[in-house]
Amino acid sequence: METIDPQLLRILLAVRDAGSISRAAATLGYSQPAVSQLLVRAEQRLGHDLVLRGGRGATLTESGRVLADHALHVEAALAAAREDLDAVGGLARGRVRFAGFPSASSTLVPPVLAAMAASSPGVATSYVEAEPPEAIELVRRGEVDVALTFSHALQDDTGADPTLTTEGIGRDPLALVTPTVVSGAVADLSAFRDARWIGGCPRCRGHLLASCAASGFTPDIVLETDNAAAVVGLVAAGLGVALLPRLALTTTVVPPGVHATPVGDELARRVEVVVARGAGRVPSVRAALAAVRGAAHLLG
Repeated sequence: METIDPQLLRILLAVRDAGSISRAAATLGYSQPAVSQLLVRAEQRLGHDLVLRGGRGATLTESGRVLADHALHVEAALAAAREDLDAVGGLARGRVRFAGFPSASSTLVPPVLAAMAASSPGVATSYVEAEPPEAIELVRRGEVDVALTFSHALQDDTGADPTLTTEGIGRDPLALVTPTVVSGAVADLSAFRDARWIGGCPRCRGHLLASCAASGFTPDIVLETDNAAAVVGLVAAGLGVALLPRLALTTTVVPPGVHATPVGDELARRVEVVVARGAGRVPSVRAALAAVRGAAHLLG
């Protein structure tokens, strides 16, 4: 099926209103030969006579009138599309879907969403909680636009995905959470080689194993939970020790008798924002990235 050029519709409408090809061309700012040639080519391509040419002017055939009747609707649709596009470009409308890891949900995400509401009130936002591998996969599948994730220097993650753009926004220091006071300003993990350990999400568990391996031992992980409050409760009960990030400790009530001692800076996790490659050119995503960068002061 041959496509119909919107320019042809505009010309037919102008011919109908002007009563001649030359006057229609002048109205549109084209030359008369250019309009005549376009009409001839369109008639050949579509297989319909569109214009009846006479000595006193030109009138439309029935086929030409059918197309001209659609011209106003097409012009209105194109104008509406232009307005919608301008609205998106001006952030008067749009949508950004966020994903983020659990400890970001109560720390980084609220100020990010608040900043979006303040700077771009016409942009609708949504949020889903997901651990980094799942959040990255959501971006890859196009189900979310912006993902807050984290990674660790000691873990050998898979290579960079050429379809994604990852930007580091800060560090999230870790602390050793114990039921006893730890001597020194920085905890030595090797001093707890004989302790029972509490693991977290698969990525956190992998980092715990790598961190302890760097200190010369393999931790005895006897309990596992993603819930920071549960970890603190287990530590308070004397059931183990754990590594927790600052973001998780910020919103977790640490009871008397539980101590959080910083560990070496090399163990801090990197907090990152992930989007599809090229998505930063989209105005709403660009605004979302600015909001995320604005919340980076909450990190180390």
